[in-house]
Amino acid sequence: MQSADGKFYKTDVADTEQLFRLIQSIPSPKAEPFKLWVAKIASERLDEMQDPELTIDRAMEQYMQLGYSENWINQRLKSIEIRKELTDEWKNRGLKEGQQFATLTDIITKAWAGKTTKEYKVLNA
Repeated sequence: MQSADGKFYKTDVADTEQLFRLIQSIPSPKAEPFKLWVAKIASERLDEMQDPELTIDRAMEQYMQLGYSENWINQRLKSIEIRKELTDEWKNRGLKEGQQFATLTDIITKAWAGKTTKEYKVLNA
């Protein structure tokens, strides 16, 4: 990153939280719109923590803004619910998240799509 003196210095890559904290510390009127946006998003997330149904409503709105049909959105939400039930069952039977879940997901995807999860994602990206 180039500094004010025009020189380049090695810097650590900041994670998202660090980036937001840095922006919040900038005492510039130009940073205000972004600071207001961050505050709005934080407030929305706190509201969603109190009422998780708001998260579902937000997801539905975002899918609609992306142009998906109501039918597609309902199918997507149902598939998330079914996936959650399935992974809960896997956990109850002693499987570990990570590689074991990925392997089973790959088997299921191969059975219904004829492709591995990776192949399916590449084709539908």
